[in-house]
Amino acid sequence: MDNSSRRIVITGTGAITNLGANARQTWDAMRNGRSGISLLGGPDFDQYPGKWTVTAAGQVKLGDTASMVDPREAKRLDRFTLLALLAAHEAVASSGIDFAKEDPERCGVIVGSGIGGIKTIEEGVITMVQRGPDRLSPFTVPRLMVNAATGNISIRYGLQGPAGAHATACASSGHAFGDAMGWLRRGRADVIVCGGAEAAVTPLCVGAFMTLKALSGRSDDPTKASRPFDRQRDGFVLAEGAAMFVLETEEHAKKRGATIFAELVGYGNSSDASHITAPDSEGRGAGRSMRWALEDAGLNGDDIGYVNAHGTSTPLGDKAEVAALLNVFGSHARRSAGGKLMMSSTKSMHGHALGASGAVEMIACMHAVRDGVIAPTINLENPDEGFDVDLVPNEARERSVRYAMNNTFGFGGHNTTLIVGRYDG
Repeated sequence: MDNSSRRIVITGTGAITNLGANARQTWDAMRNGRSGISLLGGPDFDQYPGKWTVTAAGQVKLGDTASMVDPREAKRLDRFTLLALLAAHEAVASSGIDFAKEDPERCGVIVGSGIGGIKTIEEGVITMVQRGPDRLSPFTVPRLMVNAATGNISIRYGLQGPAGAHATACASSGHAFGDAMGWLRRGRADVIVCGGAEAAVTPLCVGAFMTLKALSGRSDDPTKASRPFDRQRDGFVLAEGAAMFVLETEEHAKKRGATIFAELVGYGNSSDASHITAPDSEGRGAGRSMRWALEDAGLNGDDIGYVNAHGTSTPLGDKAEVAALLNVFGSHARRSAGGKLMMSSTKSMHGHALGASGAVEMIACMHAVRDGVIAPTINLENPDEGFDVDLVPNEARERSVRYAMNNTFGFGGHNTTLIVGRYDG
């Protein structure tokens, strides 16, 4: 893995999630332990009454977006691309960059999405069955492509440099960050807009995950359904959303006088090679990803103060991740041994946005090192047996940390780990 002397920094952030309409609102909800999970609903789901054993989802409430995306353009986009464009608009604005003054060949876009334009696919199949293939929209293909978000952001800002679209299930945006770091470190780009977007709260996706027995069936209160590490966890809560970041080389950011929020210092990428949906039971692949990220960053385990867990709220996944963490960090992670490491899952609040999760959770990691605030794991009432880790239950924690780790693990056995550090200049 190339680890040149070029430092990679974050200069812009944007998000649209069930927690908030922008990055600031999303973070405010995280730090205050406020859930964005609500009752699953909408016309698409109402047409199948009595068929749902799942009642909770993390759905984004879109307001007026005309000031950011032309309404005529929005009609030609799948929802996941629209969310990506809205988050990118905020990230670029917050970075203060003027792409008209940049060399377009040194500016790029890399976006992760586990499923892409699934809503377009569902609508297309219904149209074809009911009205025939000749009635399909000519925009079907450019809407459903997983690279549609990357392409539309590139076009919006005229970015002609490195471009990519990662589709590695829930690890997608983690891979997008790692790819972006590589281009910037190698000196092939100065700026890359990077992140993840997902809009998979659709009948097909909810139904498919439901029959896979992956989703929580808790029906008493949707805000309590996502409960990572708790003994009563019974599956994840499907969510949608997008988060985008402007990444730059430190040299370029300083040259243009940008405000630097944090620094990306390490990236790990591994495969379980064991099962297409279940994680390695001992978390060995996840452990390799964490170790390789530490090695890439030139850090020891004791340097990490906070880990944002993949923490989906599934019985197997949470157990494997805790096992991996304890194996990698040893006594630094063991609460019983006085370990100082904290780990929380913000999915307890926003649910699982699949390929966008790593990007959404980077917001929590960035603020942990920048503001010294650790977002909690809400709904954690009875930690499972053997989870000898400080899981930051129910309330945020004020603690100065220098480095934070971001884990994202996906179906297929894909594991990614990112390390973000406080930027001191």
